[in-house]
Formats: sequence, C-alpha cells, structure tokens
Amino acid sequence: MMERLWAPWRLAYVAAAKPPEAGDACFICRGLADTNDRQNLIVWRTDRSVVVLNRFPYNNGHLLVSPQAHKGRLDELQTDELTDVMDTVRRMTAALEALMHPDGFNIGLNLGLAAGAGLPGHLHWHIVPRWLGDTNFMPVLADVRVIPQSLEALYDLLTDRLRATRA
Repeated sequence: MMERLWAPWRLAYVAAAKPPEAGDACFICRGLADTNDRQNLIVWRTDRSVVVLNRFPYNNGHLLVSPQAHKGRLDELQTDELTDVMDTVRRMTAALEALMHPDGFNIGLNLGLAAGAGLPGHLHWHIVPRWLGDTNFMPVLADVRVIPQSLEALYDLLTDRLRATRA
C-alpha cells in the first residue's frame, strides 16, 4: 500500500501555477509596495535590495535576494545595486549558517525563461542551504520535497537574528 505525505502548503502553488498576466506586478514588487513584510515573507530590506523567503522552497531556509528595482537583466543593474545585492547574499548566507548550520549552499541566478527563471522580469538570487544527506527517495519517487520547518517559524527565527546583528 502506497503511503501518502500530507503537504497542504503545496496546494497554493499548484492552484496558482500559471503564467503572470501582462501588467501584473511581480510578487517582489507587490511585497515591496506593501507594508506587511511578514505577510509578504520579506525578512530584510536595504536601500537597494530585498530578501524574501521562497514561498515554495527547494529546501529549508530557501531565500530569494533581489534588487529592489524591477530589472530583469544583469546589465541593467548599476554597480551600487549589484554590490548591495551581493553583500546581502553574503549577509544572508552568514545568518543561515549561524542559525541552521548547513554543510553547504547552492547560490544561483536563473537568467531568462529558457534558464528556468520563474520570474524573468525581476532578478533574484536563490540561496538554498544544503546538508549532507539531505536528498532522499521522496523527490525521485514521489516528486515531493519534505521541508521540516514552517515558513512562519523560519521568518521569526531569521528576522530575530537579523535584528540582533543589524549593526
């Protein structure tokens, strides 16, 4: 008898998975325009960048780091924007390392639809903490990834850490 894994958080992704309509604001821009950072999963803002919890994470602690400006190409970024984004990637990696003690990270940027960008109009770098042995049979056999921590718990943990180390 096949066992089932209950993952109700995935329903929002499956039900809403459709290409954005022309003129729709991207989720990063919508979050930046709103004042409710918790609801929008924004854990950190600088003058030029923003950090968002990935609502549909590949692994526990999966973050998106993006310039605040809606730009979809690297050559559109000014030097100060790129520097700020990379400094924010460095800072978030250090925070995740201190909080979660991963064995490594996947950090990357998908440029364009053909490269796998789910939001091709707004650059964003993925930071995915990795642990030795964090892959198992679930993604291979059931196309399911098990995430052991809720987004709310991760949000609280990370924002508390970032506030404490703001200096």
